Amino acid sequence: MGSSILFIFLDGVGLAPAGPDNPLSRVPMPLLHGLLGGPMVLDRILEGPDAAPDGVVFRGLDACLGVAGVPQSATGQTALFTGVNAPALVGGHIPAYPTRPLREVIAEHSLLRRAAESGARVLFANAHSERFWQMVRDRKWSLSASTLTALAADARIPTMEDLLQGQAVLWDITHEVAAEHLGWDLPLVAPEEAGARLARLSGDYDLVFFETFLPDLAGHRRLDPEWMLPRLDAFLGAAVQCRPPECTVVVSSDHGNVEDASSKLHTGNPVPLLAIGPQAHCFREVMDITGVAPAILRALGGPCPQEAARRPQIL
Repeated sequence: MGSSILFIFLDGVGLAPAGPDNPLSRVPMPLLHGLLGGPMVLDRILEGPDAAPDGVVFRGLDACLGVAGVPQSATGQTALFTGVNAPALVGGHIPAYPTRPLREVIAEHSLLRRAAESGARVLFANAHSERFWQMVRDRKWSLSASTLTALAADARIPTMEDLLQGQAVLWDITHEVAAEHLGWDLPLVAPEEAGARLARLSGDYDLVFFETFLPDLAGHRRLDPEWMLPRLDAFLGAAVQCRPPECTVVVSSDHGNVEDASSKLHTGNPVPLLAIGPQAHCFREVMDITGVAPAILRALGGPCPQEAARRPQIL
């Protein structure tokens, strides 16, 4: 395939107006702000399609999907990773880990599975430890939508040895959270190196998928946004700067959270869709989180219709 996609999933990032309660507007994030021409806030979306530089698409996506209530992780991630309106299918927003109906949706409609079946080389770049797999076998831990998305494609999931060899990235990016709170004996990695590592992996695959739930932890006040966001900024900036020329970086989320420091609960705010690279125009007409997976598959399949790039953005 001539085009490649690096899909970075940020758990718990919404778009809200700039203000003192929105860490995304007040915490310095120079690399991301440089890419967008300003902070990742709702105001940037409302400025219109010319707010972002050429080769960059920045949109706000509906995460509620016509279902009453506040979006949650299990249904939101299922919708994002499959293109299926999961909340409507199961009759509500479901938190945490996918239920059996959601697991069935992922098994059938997984983005990685559909890409692999089309001939794409796919990678779920998150390293998983043997301790994690043992806890799953012992039924002490459940599989997330992201891991299920990879398993549906029969994709190899990197080990901790892969991580140490630079062939994977940990969910917390720098290993700081894993070392301090989980007791893992891992060398620390600069966020810039983690982003560059992810970019290098995207040169070996057609579709690389990575998730971090650092923003959601910060939104739930388990981490300080002032500590987390600069690291996330450096990570994303390096991933974009070090990507191969044919690679398009796609960043999105499942529900809002970190953008509203006045509450530690999820929000119904739109979530960001950021696409940077030669196939960015394939994402200009995505309206809600169910449109991300189909747009990625279109972008992998070849040139998207150029007329889509000339149509105005609609929130």
